[in-house]
Amino acid sequence: MNDATIRGLLPPSSPNADDPAIRPAADSAYREKVEAAAQQFESFFIAQMLRQMRSATRELSAEDSIYRNRINDDMLDVADTAVADALAGQRAFGIADAIVRQMLPPASPNEPAQGFKPGER
Repeated sequence: MNDATIRGLLPPSSPNADDPAIRPAADSAYREKVEAAAQQFESFFIAQMLRQMRSATRELSAEDSIYRNRINDDMLDVADTAVADALAGQRAFGIADAIVRQMLPPASPNEPAQGFKPGER
């Protein structure tokens, strides 16, 4: 993380923006923001995928099929979002992990990449 990024996490008027003692707090704040945004993106992606699957099922079903009925679409959207949030919280698809690895590169070339590691939960 460079100094400009750290300064962006601190209030602009903070006189201690360059203080090395503040960097761990800024690093953890940045990390938390990256992980939350990555998880939200994974949730959005999964919800969109579920909606597209439901739409495809509707289009491929017969005219008299129960899948053509649009009565409960609003509640199905809520359910899709809840399922997507649960799956993203478990990092089931790995999308959030890939985003975290891209946003939090290693501090040195010999250090392993930061982010979620397989086997951690």
